[in-house]
Amino acid sequence: MKKIEAIIRRTKFDDVKDALLAADIEWFSYYEVRGVGKMREARIYRGVAYDTSSIERMLVSIVVRDKNVEKTVQAVMKAAYTGEIGDGRIFIIPVEDSVRIRTGERGDIALYNAEQEK
Repeated sequence: MKKIEAIIRRTKFDDVKDALLAADIEWFSYYEVRGVGKMREARIYRGVAYDTSSIERMLVSIVVRDKNVEKTVQAVMKAAYTGEIGDGRIFIIPVEDSVRIRTGERGDIALYNAEQEK
């Protein structure tokens, strides 16, 4: 199992969510986060200067079975891509175990419903 964390632009969240659902990744968490990037510049909008060193982003957190890692990463990459600086990052982290609280099932089986397995 792997945990995939993707830090993406807020404006691309709906696209990423739709891409994950299309890839049959139906369970994930997301959070509004702020971070500091390399680019340090002031942008002026309607006469007001904004400091862009603190960037609003979304953090999407997904735990998947090993066989679903690549399709999940590809779905996020394609949906979050703009080609500009600041598209985000994807981190892939090993997960040692998972437990379904309701049934006590452990491991991969705790991530999906066995009766829905094709």
